[in-house]
This record gives sequence, C-alpha cells and structure tokens, in this order.
Amino acid sequence: MLRTRMRTLVLSAVLIATSASCFSDMGPTGISTPEVPKTNESLNLPILKPVLNLVGTLLQCTPQPFAADTEVVGPAGGVITMGKHKLVIPAGALSSPVRIIGSAPVDHVVSVQFQPEGLQFNPNHVPHLTLDYSACPLVPSLLPKRIAYTDSKLNILSYLLSIDNLLTRRVTGQVHHFSRYAVAW
Repeated sequence: MLRTRMRTLVLSAVLIATSASCFSDMGPTGISTPEVPKTNESLNLPILKPVLNLVGTLLQCTPQPFAADTEVVGPAGGVITMGKHKLVIPAGALSSPVRIIGSAPVDHVVSVQFQPEGLQFNPNHVPHLTLDYSACPLVPSLLPKRIAYTDSKLNILSYLLSIDNLLTRRVTGQVHHFSRYAVAW
C-alpha cells in the first residue's frame, strides 16, 4: 500500500512539472505576462533623462578648502576629522596602533582619501565614514546619494553600503579598507 501511494505521489509530481514547463510564458494566474523593460532608456520618459544620466556619477559641488587630520588609532578606536567629514573607527577595528592620515582635497567633487592605503579592519567592527555635501546645489541634493569607492583619478570602482540623510546633507557608509571615497548619485 505504501508503494502504491509513493508511485501516485511521484507520478503526480512528474505531471505537474511537465504541465508547468509547457506554460513557461504564463504568469502565476495562467495569463501571459508582458515583457518588463530592462533598461532606463526603454522607459522613454524625456523628463527623467537628465536625472537618469546622473545616476552612477559623482556629485558636482563648490570646491571646499583643503582639510586633513592625522591620528594614531589603536584597539580602543578613534575619530579622524577632515573639515566637515568624519571617519569613526570603533573599538576593536584595529588590533594594534596605526598612524592614519585622512585628507579632503580641493575639488569639484566631495572626496576623501586615507593612508596607509589598503589598511583593513576587523569585519566585526567596521568604521563609518560620513561625507558632508552641504556645499552642493540643493535641487540635485534631493536625490539619494551614496559613497563610491574610487581610484586616484576618481573613477568609480564600487559603492559602499550607504545611508543618505537629506536633512543634514550627509551620507554615511561602512569602510572596510582604506582608499579614496567620494559622494555619488
């Protein structure tokens, strides 16, 4: 009797799988689903094109004065402040003292760079970088920003997990290693 039930169960599963494969263009209700646009261009909304062209670029701003800070940070953690920008290194992020240099160069993009380049942190105690973009035009500032990891020529290599505070006009992200970072759309 158990064998008969198993055969019936297996046969039912095969029939269901076969039936489903015959209707692969159908949605869950059995109705054919329309093709979903895969790119922003397929939206063909002229009013959005200027905004969509900004996504994936660095935010252009009024240059701010050069700012830098040097601190020796150890297992107890510390803070590096470069003008209006701040790197908070929590306790446990470093296993031994390290001389850290942070600088915010004069440029049309909001960026900071850190040395020693490549310095890595304990993944359980990740530093947080906050970049201030209050010197940037207000209208573009209403769009969400994120922190981009860049090379020395400010080409975007990747993005940090970031939180944008539109009220304070600051964006904060987790830094896993030292390099150059900038505010991006």
